[in-house]
Amino acid sequence: MSRQLHLSAEIGGPPSFDPGPTLHLARLAERGVLDYVTLDDSFARPGPDALAVLAHLAPGTDRIGLVPTVTTTHTEPFHVSSAVATLDWVSRGRAGWRADVSATGAEARLFGRRPAAGAEDLWREAGEAADAAARLWDSWEDDAEIRDATTGRFIDRDKVHHIDFEGEYFSVRGPAIVPRPPQGRPVVVIDGTTPAARATAARHADVVHVRAASPEAAAALRADVHRRAAAHGRDPGALRVLASLAVDLGDAETAAEPGLTGGPKGSGGAYFIGGPVDLAELITRWHREGAVDGFHLYPVLPARDLERIVNGTVALLQHRSLFRTFYPGGTLREHLGLARPAGRYTGSARPVPVPVPVPRAAVGGV
Repeated sequence: MSRQLHLSAEIGGPPSFDPGPTLHLARLAERGVLDYVTLDDSFARPGPDALAVLAHLAPGTDRIGLVPTVTTTHTEPFHVSSAVATLDWVSRGRAGWRADVSATGAEARLFGRRPAAGAEDLWREAGEAADAAARLWDSWEDDAEIRDATTGRFIDRDKVHHIDFEGEYFSVRGPAIVPRPPQGRPVVVIDGTTPAARATAARHADVVHVRAASPEAAAALRADVHRRAAAHGRDPGALRVLASLAVDLGDAETAAEPGLTGGPKGSGGAYFIGGPVDLAELITRWHREGAVDGFHLYPVLPARDLERIVNGTVALLQHRSLFRTFYPGGTLREHLGLARPAGRYTGSARPVPVPVPVPRAAVGGV
């Protein structure tokens, strides 16, 4: 197979304050050499913050990418970019973030600052948040840190930049308070199934999830993402489009007619019932037909189905030389075959014009 197959999985289940089961699932996915795991979250969902949970789990994993859902509604790009950059640092370059929006009045009332907005407004705002975050990550050049205890210099001020971002929804000056992340920019993931979300994904995402009930529908969504990306001057080949698929392997050996069906997700996407071999056949066929670059799998019961995905489906794909058996590098971008982006302000003649304090702890720890 000429194109690399990409696989990822959701590891969230019922809300829990015990990180043990989530860490177990992340390690299981890592054993299967999946590109990344996601952890769903929203302001309407009880439980701990997904980004904080994955930051806590990062030291317990070695290679798997970590992608929490982070809403761009009712939040500030500066805070979001700092948190995601921190996740990239503590995971040594394995962070992404799945940008999402909060559309309900109940979520808006939690903050009390404004009423719920329509989908197009929310996704335009999400696009601005993604743009501002990328600029903040770029505001430090890669070699801006000096950390020279002998001279007392922590950074080279000529390599830390204001970003002066002015948008319809946000005004962000920067620079960031976190140095440029190991990946340059952590991977941006967006579900681009709806037209409003797809417009933002085509402009700002590195990975686009699509929900489709057939390879033809998935291929059409992928082609539309590529067309929109090209219209923004982006290289469509630098995008990864993955089909989101709910997976139920509970009656793996007894399903009379394994395959796609309607499911309890209620999202308009595909729901698979069958066995690990049947799932491997579906993944192979969709990928070989060029419908998608891979799959984002939602185990209906993560503790049960992810084990069958890794030890059954993935093992079979590896045996057939259709999926890798080891990670090609250490970062999520390397897993996805994505280049590390250059900083847009590198070499700029507009450094931060104010003195930057030297943190005593930072210099003393050199």
